[in-house]
Amino acid sequence: MALCLNTETPLILYTELVNSEFFVDKSAMIEAINKRIRTNTKYICITKPRRFGKTSILNMLGAYYGKAYDAKGVFEHLDISKSGAYNTHLNQYNVISLSLNDLPDDGSTYEDYINLIKESITEDIKEAYPELREKNFHRISDLLAATKEQFIFIIDEWDYLFSHELFTEHHSAFLEFLRNLLKDRPYVALTYMTGVLPVKKYSMGSALNMFREYTMLKDPFFEEYFGFTENEVEALCDKQTALTMEDIRDWYNGYQTRSGERLYNPRSVVCALEDAACQSYWTRTGKMDEVLFFLKYNIGEVRDDVVKMVNDMPVIIEINEEYAAGQKNPKNKEEIFSAMIIYGLLSYYDGNIRIPNKELMLEFHKALKDDEFGYVAELVRNSNEILNATLDKKGDIVASYLHNIHNSELPILRYNDENSLSCVVTLAYLAARDMYRVEREEKSGKGFADFIFHPRRKKFPGIVLELKADDTPQAAIAQIRMKEYCEKLKGEHVEHILAVGLSYDTVKKEHQCVIEELL
Repeated sequence: MALCLNTETPLILYTELVNSEFFVDKSAMIEAINKRIRTNTKYICITKPRRFGKTSILNMLGAYYGKAYDAKGVFEHLDISKSGAYNTHLNQYNVISLSLNDLPDDGSTYEDYINLIKESITEDIKEAYPELREKNFHRISDLLAATKEQFIFIIDEWDYLFSHELFTEHHSAFLEFLRNLLKDRPYVALTYMTGVLPVKKYSMGSALNMFREYTMLKDPFFEEYFGFTENEVEALCDKQTALTMEDIRDWYNGYQTRSGERLYNPRSVVCALEDAACQSYWTRTGKMDEVLFFLKYNIGEVRDDVVKMVNDMPVIIEINEEYAAGQKNPKNKEEIFSAMIIYGLLSYYDGNIRIPNKELMLEFHKALKDDEFGYVAELVRNSNEILNATLDKKGDIVASYLHNIHNSELPILRYNDENSLSCVVTLAYLAARDMYRVEREEKSGKGFADFIFHPRRKKFPGIVLELKADDTPQAAIAQIRMKEYCEKLKGEHVEHILAVGLSYDTVKKEHQCVIEELL
């Protein structure tokens, strides 16, 4: 059985995907790839976050191009079959598939790792070309050249050594291996390579500067194929009745193409539809496990921005350079945010970065408890106190708590308007999110309430919270009553509702809080 040359594995895996209930056809991408075969744009590197469909596309290409089998039955009903070049390229190439996250079972050194790759290619080539079996070749490239044929290389997780910090002293040698295997070799018809980290190619001497890279920051050609579009998600929602499009949009929307088209996290959408439940499906692997991995390097500059984004406020920043493989520590705020965008932790569009959706917001809420956030972490960890005071209708304790927050070290908390005050409220009530669905600026009754706390269990009261700067908490309570902000909670059959009026005097620097029962 072939290890990497014309193996059936991509066809098997892609067939399983096509047969799945919530399959989305991305095969139109093949037409764009076909145009690059045997051209000077034949080196393609796709670096996107995990869970954005990179491996699915990779298996699709392997199934389509590989000449060892007939994949017509899989592709004849997909979008690529409408292309004029469909039959020209279908199953017409020798394909070498490499997964660079495969480690040897019986070795733990870089030599063991790289020899496994070399030996896999050598065995398959000599098996397919018997006339080369008895010949010795100093390099894999010499062996491949001796076949007098061309190959399509499909390489998964090219950055595995970098992202997992393996064999760090051999990273340069590894890049040289890839360069010697691929660059300027007449046997290369196409190289399609994927990973999470972009190739570090910002100097003229980089080993892999022949690749055209497409990342979450810069992708003018393939971005729509990595993530589900609005129309694709709507079509999937039509296949079931448990979840609505609004449910999915609320949890997993948040990324955008260059033209502004919305993109959804594919794995999360499919998992939610399969489970009939919206929740966080964020996979905790590698550096994507830690939101703080990047923040800790320059926390003084980025902490305020993270607090803003947790409060659904976009941050304006121009990002011109990308965090890249081999670059251990980001050096400034731009690089920190670039790294977080590349990992899918933040979205970036039209100069604004933001936390993409509710799923990612949960990860940031967890991160805020880390000691790296200093006073914010203490505030979040103690946020149960203000929630309990609210439920006990102790407005003076709530006001005192907010006063202490106001005197904190965090500049964004030194507020002078209702928008900044809402940031404080979001942080102060972060613990409430375990028991409540907290919505800001939600339409209810005759207007938009500043905050509505929807209880997850019937034993908890609903909460409507209104903010006032340079006014009284009684005025906030009156507005809640007059504009009937509690109507949404009543429609959810909430048995008890609390009205919370919060005010801040920007001259006296004082807070007041009044809490009344509405129902």
